[in-house]
Amino acid sequence: MGVEETRVSTLELFFDLVFVFTVTQLTTVVVEHPNGDGLAQVMVMLAAIWWMYAGYSWLTNVIDVGDTAHRGFLLAAMAAYLVLALAVPGAFSGSGLAFGLAYLVIIVVHSSLFSHAMSVNTAQAFLRVAPTNLVFAVAIVIGGALGGDAQWVIWPLSAAGLWVVPALRRAASGGFELKPSHFVERHGLVIIVALGESVVAIGIGAAGLPVDLDLVIVAVFGLALSAGLWWTYFSDEDDVQRVVREASHDDRARMGIEGFGYCHWVLLLGIVLVAAGLKKATAHPFDPASTAACVGLGGGVALFLVGDLLFRDRLGLTGGRGRAVVAAASLATIPLGLVVAELQVAALVALLAALVVSRLPLRPAARGPRPASPPAQPR
Repeated sequence: MGVEETRVSTLELFFDLVFVFTVTQLTTVVVEHPNGDGLAQVMVMLAAIWWMYAGYSWLTNVIDVGDTAHRGFLLAAMAAYLVLALAVPGAFSGSGLAFGLAYLVIIVVHSSLFSHAMSVNTAQAFLRVAPTNLVFAVAIVIGGALGGDAQWVIWPLSAAGLWVVPALRRAASGGFELKPSHFVERHGLVIIVALGESVVAIGIGAAGLPVDLDLVIVAVFGLALSAGLWWTYFSDEDDVQRVVREASHDDRARMGIEGFGYCHWVLLLGIVLVAAGLKKATAHPFDPASTAACVGLGGGVALFLVGDLLFRDRLGLTGGRGRAVVAAASLATIPLGLVVAELQVAALVALLAALVVSRLPLRPAARGPRPASPPAQPR
């Protein structure tokens, strides 16, 4: 539709380094609290974190990241995100105020920069969202300061409100003008960065173990599991680019909030659970895994596939049936892990491999005729 395209900048990639650490910290919460309480903490914090991290993806889509002042503000936001990530493990047991104050800084920087959007329509559209962001950020600060039961009430309501209230008011997407290729690439890189945590989890789980054949097998299977998730998400990347590019401004923004927003929260939550499960399974691969680790692995893969299915549904793409079947089968692998941890990992790898193969073309794409060679010139 004649939209100017830009590529993701090195500053944005640098910004993503903080997100790697944030995902690591969320994984730590699941590992240290392998119960419903830990899962609830991660769900609440990830909802708030992802709302604003996605918000920065929208921001860098519409401002000049090469501007010196803009770069300075983005680095300040990066510092605030680092403080927030440091506060994640103890956010519900003492560091909630630090989390809240860092979140407030992130909101303020984001709002200040969005007022410099290159499109007047986009800047005006954001003004309908900014007050909601600020109100709920202040609520998160208050909840973090109070702690205890008050925090458990305020934070879930605030995290949900960040996503729900703008959508109900139709303020979250209307009027935003997005550059498709940059927007799709930006979110794809976030998924890659998050999947990197599952690879790191393998290394952490293997710390102190002898590098023998058993460990090699375990590490390769763990990497294959992460690769299966990666391949599933990026299997039709060109179609995602095309659909977003061909959509109208309003539809593109709707895809941004629903497909790249809500659905990617589900994808990221699945990755966190898989990373936590891999960390536990790698440490004792040939022993029975804990129930929490088994649920993390099977449930995490299932959650990722459901999020991927919903994402493509929001964009009008096909291929959901296979993802739904493998998601259900992933849950069925949980009893295997209770017998031998690595057996469940191997089963999940096999399921993802079957899904990937089922989506491959039956034969190579036909190539056009080779151009005729030019006639030989007389010497």
